[in-house]
Amino acid sequence: MRDELDRRAMATLSGGHMAVDFASGSVPALLPFFTLKFDLSYTATAVLMLAVLVSSSLVQPFFGLWSDRRGAMWLLPGGVALAGLATGLAASAPTYPLVAGLVFVAGIGIAAYHPEGAKFAAFASGRKRASGMSYFNIGGNTGYALGPIVVTPLVLWLGLGGGTLAMIPVLVMATVLLRSLSALRGVAPAAAGAQRAADGRDDVRAMTLLTIVIAFRSVAWFGLLTFVPLWVVANGGTEGEGGRELSLMLVSGAIGTLVLGPVADRIGLRRTLVVTQAALPFLIVVFVAVGGAVGTFALMLVGLSCVGTFGVTMVLSQLYLPRHVGMASGLSIGLAMGLGGIAAVLLGVVADIIDLETALYLAAAAPAIGCVFSIFLPRPHTVGAPHAEPAAPAIV
Repeated sequence: MRDELDRRAMATLSGGHMAVDFASGSVPALLPFFTLKFDLSYTATAVLMLAVLVSSSLVQPFFGLWSDRRGAMWLLPGGVALAGLATGLAASAPTYPLVAGLVFVAGIGIAAYHPEGAKFAAFASGRKRASGMSYFNIGGNTGYALGPIVVTPLVLWLGLGGGTLAMIPVLVMATVLLRSLSALRGVAPAAAGAQRAADGRDDVRAMTLLTIVIAFRSVAWFGLLTFVPLWVVANGGTEGEGGRELSLMLVSGAIGTLVLGPVADRIGLRRTLVVTQAALPFLIVVFVAVGGAVGTFALMLVGLSCVGTFGVTMVLSQLYLPRHVGMASGLSIGLAMGLGGIAAVLLGVVADIIDLETALYLAAAAPAIGCVFSIFLPRPHTVGAPHAEPAAPAIV
């Protein structure tokens, strides 16, 4: 096992993660404009989020299985290119069904990148797995945060065609990844190391519990991604102000990624997860009920607590399924979060039938349930961690 993180490889992988999640993060930023253009209900707006989530999340385990069995490095540049191209076309699409279809295609590109990228990030991380995965995730979380920061003003200035223009850097990064594939192959473990990793034992029960925890966390997360801008507008704000609130939540999430990774290495993966899950319900209630500067600060802490633990759950999933690292990444990034995204559509139904405030309070309840399940997560076996057996991260 390498002692130090391979910074060059991680920078490339994190850059690809930034690009693909910039495309992903642009979708919720575009939702208020799609709502205005097509006169959409809350449910119809949430369906657009569902379209990208179903394809970007629920199919990720299949890409992960493909990666584990055959290796598929071409998914790195291919996934980024498809995500950027389809999102850019969706921004300028003339009809609602075409928008839904294109964001679905964009989601397939997003799904293609993540398991392969996470697997190679694990190879390049060195001994401090949570910190290393945080470096990988900071790219994705920064990209997701930049989505509304860049897209909202561009669309306000140029119309929805500005969303198309914003995807050009994504396509540039796809080209960079294509030219970097030979260098990235150097971080893969040697055959003997891979065989030792395969000697680890998959813990399906633990992975099931972790999937439930992530799913409940993502109910709150995707509910907020979908409805924070609309909540601001419903309370007298503008689309630009709604995009600003969303951006603050996402930027705080990117900061949380850097903060909570080292914290998890020091105090333990499970302990970090339980504490942050327990904080989320309170913080969401403060955002909805109090509002103002206090509510905005609470929303920023939601981003820090929620997004900051993406890397923690990814490392746990790889430790629970050491024989199937790509599959583990697909499950933790994809399937569990996709299930939460489906629930976000149900929150849209609640918002239409009752009101948006009730839907947001229901979103606050979800991580409280997830916190209960997180308490029962077992200590993972460390033998199967990619690249080696000793000196795994703290897992208390």
